[in-house]
Amino acid sequence: MLLPKGTVFAVVDGEQFKLPRNEGTEGDPDLKGMVVPELEETNMSSGIRRIPNTGNPGDDQLEEDAHAIAVTDCLNSQTIADKLDKLVIIADPRSLGEMRKRYHVKLKDALICDLDRTMTNATSEEIVKVVRAAS
Repeated sequence: MLLPKGTVFAVVDGEQFKLPRNEGTEGDPDLKGMVVPELEETNMSSGIRRIPNTGNPGDDQLEEDAHAIAVTDCLNSQTIADKLDKLVIIADPRSLGEMRKRYHVKLKDALICDLDRTMTNATSEEIVKVVRAAS
């Protein structure tokens, strides 16, 4: 898969959010880190009543879900404002599931692919290799 110059990679897990951009060419990507916007993690699924040992999510899971939702809100805002036009999302499976529920139509239009992998500690080379292998 060719990764056009300017493609933004959102690399996410339950706690981290990295946002490199391809500053290289399609055939020879060079991912450079961008400033990650401040996230507002306010969606803590307040409608869920938490009772111990009943299968309800704990505080840690609610915080991770809120993080994924905040990342998606940020990416939606940037695509709506035409600040992102080519996007790859790589997130751990649970975060990606939460994110997919909230993709705006403009984000879907910008999306090259989304992958369910935990890669927040991966190098740029590893990220490019995984994305290319997925196509």
